[in-house]
Amino acid sequence: MKVGVIYGSMRENGNTARLTEEVIKQVPDVTTVDLKNYDFKDIIDQRHDKGGFDRVDDDYDRIIDQIIDCDVLLFATPIYWYGMTAVMKRFIDRWSQTVRDDKYSDFKEKMGQKQAYIIAVGGDNPREKGLPLVQQFTYICQFIGLQYKGYLLGKAAKPDDILEDEEALEDARKLGELLRKRAEVGNYL
Repeated sequence: MKVGVIYGSMRENGNTARLTEEVIKQVPDVTTVDLKNYDFKDIIDQRHDKGGFDRVDDDYDRIIDQIIDCDVLLFATPIYWYGMTAVMKRFIDRWSQTVRDDKYSDFKEKMGQKQAYIIAVGGDNPREKGLPLVQQFTYICQFIGLQYKGYLLGKAAKPDDILEDEEALEDARKLGELLRKRAEVGNYL
């Protein structure tokens, strides 16, 4: 059983990463994808074009190839303007192309076999102002078939502030323990 972490922060070792690391340090098999380290383009909407989507020469398929066989996906993003970061949104937008790509003809089916959690950190009342992000991810999961399991919201504005959010750190430990136990029995679902 494998957990995939998709980091959507543009900051190296930021608060979102620190909180996510608290979750996965207990999990034995983790694949991490840090979106800022990949060169992938915005979607060009060709859903209704006769020829469909053109092939795109970028790193996007490399990202999909790393997460497609994971059993659990952790979407880790700072809260920017009540939503996810631009790089995370760009990645998810490209799913519109992937569901129509012959290379990934079973993309929705494979996504439907995965669980998804959101880990998000914001500075100004994130447990309230992060709820639009949580709602958006809920709809994304419903559309693509991911089994949405929950969210973890932390409060931090400056570097390392997350280390002062005891509630978020405790929730992260609990989620990590849950995932570790499920890995031991070979069942995340």
